[in-house]
Amino acid sequence: MKKVLTLIIFPIIIVVLAYALYASIKAPVDLDKEMNRRKNVAVERLQDIRELQVAFKEKYGKFTGSFDTLLNFYKNDSLIVVRQVGSYDDSLAVAEKRVYRDSSSVMVRDTLLKGKGSIIDSLKYIPFSNGDTVIMTAVIKKVSGVNVPLFEACMPFDNLLEGMDRQYIINEKAKRNDTGRYPGWKVGDITIPNNNAGNWE
Repeated sequence: MKKVLTLIIFPIIIVVLAYALYASIKAPVDLDKEMNRRKNVAVERLQDIRELQVAFKEKYGKFTGSFDTLLNFYKNDSLIVVRQVGSYDDSLAVAEKRVYRDSSSVMVRDTLLKGKGSIIDSLKYIPFSNGDTVIMTAVIKKVSGVNVPLFEACMPFDNLLEGMDRQYIINEKAKRNDTGRYPGWKVGDITIPNNNAGNWE
């Protein structure tokens, strides 16, 4: 009986314990890796939204809270592009009128998000969710007596991390709530001007 315990049972117990230890170490590493993968996709999408919003504001003087408006702007609107020929630091060229600025109208889709036209219609969706949409808001807020256009686009962890370990999501949200940060990824802010920064920057 002792031989059976020594030769069969104990090695099995050791293997099972070793596997359990390995799994307990590997699980958090895998969750962090998946979190980073999802973060990278989310950040890229939020950066694309910001790029369109900034261009929209340059043309219309405000941001938009509507994805339909933003996508229509990308697909059907145009921007004025100014091109400078020569340098105003070259006094001879200036005197000879060889320095000038030329402006032309260019379609937004031909200027911004080059190579991403195929995914533009999915811009409003939170990746890895079941079709949940990015929470996007635009306001004009009075700051020091001046009206300032602001926007934010948010992807809450509850949606972005859908399908992952529930306790992991709770822990990630708690980490951010405890430090007064948004429990997810977001760009811009409608409460205070932040130069349209993302909370990952």
